This record gives sequence, structure tokens and C-alpha cells, in this order.
Amino acid sequence: MSQSRKKSAAPRKIPQDLLDALLNNPYEGLILVDAQGIIRHMSSANEGIYPFTPQESVGRHIHDVSPKSRMDRTIRTGKAEIGRSMILDDKTRVVARFPLSKDGKVIGAAGKLLFMDPGKMKELYERITHLERRLEKYEDELAQIYRTNYSLDSILGDSPDIIQAKRLAEQAAGADSPVLIMGESGTGKELFAHAIHGLSQRGSGALVKVNCAAIPGELLEAELFGYEEGAFTGARKKGKAGKFELAHGGTIFLDEIGDMPLPMQIKILRVLQEREVERVGSNRPKKVDFRLICATNRDLPKLMRQGLFRQDLYYRINVMTLKLPPLRDCRDDIFPLFQHFSRILGREKTPPKILPGVKEILEKYSWPGNVRELRNVTERALIVCRDNTVSPADLPDLSQQEVLPQVIEEKASLKALMDQAEKKIIEQALVQASSRAEAARNLGIHRTGLYQKMKKHGIE
Repeated sequence: MSQSRKKSAAPRKIPQDLLDALLNNPYEGLILVDAQGIIRHMSSANEGIYPFTPQESVGRHIHDVSPKSRMDRTIRTGKAEIGRSMILDDKTRVVARFPLSKDGKVIGAAGKLLFMDPGKMKELYERITHLERRLEKYEDELAQIYRTNYSLDSILGDSPDIIQAKRLAEQAAGADSPVLIMGESGTGKELFAHAIHGLSQRGSGALVKVNCAAIPGELLEAELFGYEEGAFTGARKKGKAGKFELAHGGTIFLDEIGDMPLPMQIKILRVLQEREVERVGSNRPKKVDFRLICATNRDLPKLMRQGLFRQDLYYRINVMTLKLPPLRDCRDDIFPLFQHFSRILGREKTPPKILPGVKEILEKYSWPGNVRELRNVTERALIVCRDNTVSPADLPDLSQQEVLPQVIEEKASLKALMDQAEKKIIEQALVQASSRAEAARNLGIHRTGLYQKMKKHGIE
């Protein structure tokens, strides 16, 4: 008796004829794809719905048969989508998609036509269809916002330091560890972050950027972690997802992390340790899966000695380090970069002619604003030049002069000279920085103070 019980309780293999009957059920519109999205089975119930017959579809990629299919998303996220509307053969159908797993690993996905009659619940169905279309539109817009814009090929330069940085970036992309990108303002830290994300296994996910220096400290927590409805005055109805939630399955890029306030550093450290966030106004932790890339133009070891940056956070983010060289250390790259910017920024169809003397002036300058400043100088030269020809006269004054004028007018007052010097300093800071907030920080003044001085001197 006990033996028969044990025998009946043991797992039994489903007979092959039953599996064949299930897969080829004429009432069941079923599609099976493997982990690469290649169709491995399509039941006969799909006949006439797609541009290919079930037999012709097998072996093709799902997007070749159904361009708007989301089964590749199901494979990537491992999450089922049940009861979604979809336009097939000019008719709205209700479908389901779910992942197929073995030993905890997604090995494919199944798609199923539910063949519901929308006419029986017309009003509800039309509302669902409308919401689904809006959702797809927003998802497309979100993908555009958080897509990767640059690759390693976008990073120009043949100097040894740049080649070494690109090699390290490629190595960093192969792991899922945190990356810290260090370099002066304008050296291309964000480009490297994009390139690392795009090459990584998370490249199909979102790249969510946060400029820690541009967001006031009191708003940074809600921006990073999100908030619940009613968490504070002015909070959105139904709350808002934070940047860490938006980066789930992808990468979060914390730019200017050296400017993050100490209290927020503690909370970031907890997220890195626990891999979960709590929205402002909530006590329910939510698991998040992300890759971290940080960047800074600050000296973090010095900030640690000053008590302005946590040592434990530094060691958490500093697993893989990329140190980007300033442009003055890559003299041979300066003129090729100027030529490149001339081609992409020029208003004419043909590249501008560059007269002798331009190259020498560019290579003698120290470029404190690095590649960003070089791009701005190139754009200015293209605006003021004539006949699509850039001459030395079209360049701004790049001589390494003191800010104060060497020649003082006979009747110039001290106040007039100081105003002149202040205006030149502010203009230079704006050229070298990526934003007004960064320019204010580099000058050691508040943004409001910078705006007031810009207005005073008539700086746009």
C-alpha cells in the first residue's frame, strides 16, 4: 500500500502525444520563443493572423513576424503581462505573455491569444485599449529620455591617456560593479558613463542620470527615492517614483557625487548595502536592481580628510576607477577635436577651411574648461567667420593673460576696474562650466548671487 502511494506521488512525465495535442490545439493561439526571441513553435490557431504561416514563422525572430511584440521585454524582465491589448490583423486582440524558466533562469517566453470578445464588455475594453496605448506612448517617451546617447566610438582622441581610459571603460562594462569616473569639468565623464552602460549587460535598460550638485539638498531625497501621496506640501497625487526605481534593471549615474550633502550620503550608502529604497512618506521598503556609476571633479580623498565625504561610501563606489586626463595633457588631440567640432557644428554643407595659425593658437592654450570649452570656442569661431573660413582672428583671446587688464586707463576708478575684472571672471567661469550651477560652485558663490552679477554686467 505504501509503495503504491509512493509511486503515485512521484513526478510523472507527461506523455508526448498529450504535449503535441496541447501545443497544436486549434483553439489555443500559442507562440513559444527561445531566450534569443527566435520562434520555436506557433500553433495552427494563429493561421491568418500574422504575415507568415505558423510553419513559415518557426525559426524567425518574433519581431520579424510581429514587429510590436513585447515578448523580448518579457524575456528580459522575467515578468508576465496578462490581459494586454494588441492590434493583430487589423483587429484588437487580448493577449498574455509570460516567461519560461528552468533552474531559475529564463530560457524563453510564451505568448497566448486569449480570444476574448471585446463586444461583450465594450466600454471597459475601449478604456483599457486607450490606457494601453497611452502607456506604450509614455514608455516610448521614457525610453527616449533614458536611452544611451554615446558609445566608446563617440569618444575621440588618440593620446595614450584617452586610449587607456577607453580600454578600462570597456573592461568596466563587462562587470556589474560600481564605477567612479574622476576628471576635471568638461573632460567627458558623462560620455564615458553612457559608453559603459551601453556596453554592459544592462545596456537595454534605462540610464538614469542625477546631477547631485544641481538639485537642492532638501529636494534630493525625494528625487532619488521618490515619495508617496501627501508626503509633503505640493506632492503629486499618487506620489512619484524616484530615480533608483526608474533605474531598476538598468544603471543610475550619480554625477557630481562629491557635492552630495553628508546626510544624503548616509542614505545612499544604505541603498547600496540593502539594495532597497523607501519612498518619502512610506515605511515599506522596495527592492531595486541597478548598476551604479558615479562621477566627480572633486578631490574625494581630500574631502574625506575634511569630513565632507564619508569614507565608507567612498570605498563602496570606488571599485573600478577611471581617471580622465585634462585636455592640456592631450595636446595632439586638440586640433583634431577642433576639426571634428567644425564639421558637426558648421552651418555649411562642406567643412570650413581652417587657415594657418589657428592650430598653433589652439595648442598653446591650457584649456581649463577642457573639451567643453574647446567645443564652445569652435562654435563661436564658426559663427563669426566669413566665407566658411576660420582664421586666427575668429578665435577669442586665448592668450594666457591675467584677468586684470595690463593697461589701466588714466581716469579708470578702482570700482570700474574691479567690475571689469569681475565680468571677465564670470564669463570665463560660464564658458568652462557645464551649467550655471556648476559655474557658481566653481566661483564659490550661490546661484542667486551669480544670477544677480550676470544681470548687473549684462551677461546673457
